[in-house]
Amino acid sequence: MQRLWCWRCKCEVPMLDDDEFSRVLSQQDLEKLASQGREKLTLKECFAEFPAEYEQITGFKETNPNAVLHHQLSLYGPPCKRCGKPLRTTRARLCGSCMAEQ
Repeated sequence: MQRLWCWRCKCEVPMLDDDEFSRVLSQQDLEKLASQGREKLTLKECFAEFPAEYEQITGFKETNPNAVLHHQLSLYGPPCKRCGKPLRTTRARLCGSCMAEQ
C-alpha cells in the first residue's frame, strides 16, 4: 500500500499494489451474485465487500465500492517531473495537473 494522489477523488488516498488489489477482488462472492440475479442488485450491493477488505488492508474507511476499483497503483503512471503528482495513466505524456510534458 502507498498513499498517492487520486484524480477521481481529488485527494491523496491509500493505493493498493496488485497483490493487495487481488485480495480485495477475492472477497467478492461471484457465485452468490449469480444466484441472486445481478439485474436485481445495485452496483453498491454487488460490490459491498470491497470497502471492508480495503479498510482492513489500508486502515482507510472507503464507503464507495467503485472508488476501491480505481485505487490500484498499477493504473497510474510515474510522478510528474514538475509537480510530483502521478500521471493519470501509465501511458500519459502530459501531466493532468500542471500540464508539463513528460
